Amino acid sequence: MGLEKLPEVTNEQWMEVNEFNRKITEEFLNESIQLSDKSLKQYRSSLRIFFHWVKENLGNKSLLEIKSRDFLMYQNFLTRRGLSSSGIKFKRAAVSSLNGYVLTFYEDEYPMFKNFITKKIAAPPNAFVHRKEPLTIEEYRNLVSELEKKEEWQALAYLKFSFATGCRREEARQLLKEVADYIPIEKEIEVRNEDGTIEKRIAKTILTHDIRCKGRGKVGKVRKLQFDEEALNAIKKWLEVRGDDDCPYVFVSRLKENVRQVSENTFNLWCKTKFEPIVGRRFYPHAIRSSRASSLVVENNKDIRVAQKLLGHESSTTTEIYVIRKDADSSDEAFV
Repeated sequence: MGLEKLPEVTNEQWMEVNEFNRKITEEFLNESIQLSDKSLKQYRSSLRIFFHWVKENLGNKSLLEIKSRDFLMYQNFLTRRGLSSSGIKFKRAAVSSLNGYVLTFYEDEYPMFKNFITKKIAAPPNAFVHRKEPLTIEEYRNLVSELEKKEEWQALAYLKFSFATGCRREEARQLLKEVADYIPIEKEIEVRNEDGTIEKRIAKTILTHDIRCKGRGKVGKVRKLQFDEEALNAIKKWLEVRGDDDCPYVFVSRLKENVRQVSENTFNLWCKTKFEPIVGRRFYPHAIRSSRASSLVVENNKDIRVAQKLLGHESSTTTEIYVIRKDADSSDEAFV
């Protein structure tokens, strides 16, 4: 069955939901300071959908009265609607988190309450996942060359900046025009060659302003992303072609005279319509991130920790998901 998107629950529909369910949901969301604004919005949507379903199918019973078989009915409902396995798992996690909140903070008031989402209710199996195939250096250079021929200056600046930094969509869209005036930093570093000898080289990099990156809480993890002169020159070229306007961001959408910051989905659109025809296979923004990590570790034989620091991972274990492991201390080495 194809995916049938679940409609959002309106405020009017939400007011018809059991009062206790509404109050405990809002309390839980207000206390969830570890969630980013984006995650909070997704949790709110998921919990509203669940409790609206409870109203329609379980007589609007209280959360405290819901049983495991009730939730199994809900999960089956989501499956029949064609919701993806990842979508079902997220909605399952949202309800389970709410249950955990009640167990933690209302143990004395509701001692008989239990988390009704148990291991006996099996999570849906993972759906088909497209094979991840990062760009080789040759493919990346060809993509750059073709975008230059087509004079796709904004898409080219996005590609080069994202490849240099290994950043995510939301991080790229925060980039400000002021970076075009930043001065590259020169740093002498020691690099171990394949034959084991140590060579001193100069790494020239640019640091961005503070960027809110993925992480716990509403602010996330604030970092300065590191990129090279090639990406800097691509940004300058795009801004030169773009001309003057009042929007402070590098990557923008234009509707008549209205210039504004792009949405994350704009990058998906560029990958689909501008990059895929050149690459010749499915391509998406996160593929740029994995391509950068893979090129460093697999093709350039850099230490996994170089890619880890550049991508901003807390652990190299996360970075290893992106690359084939091989075994330099700082991400400066990514730019020599």
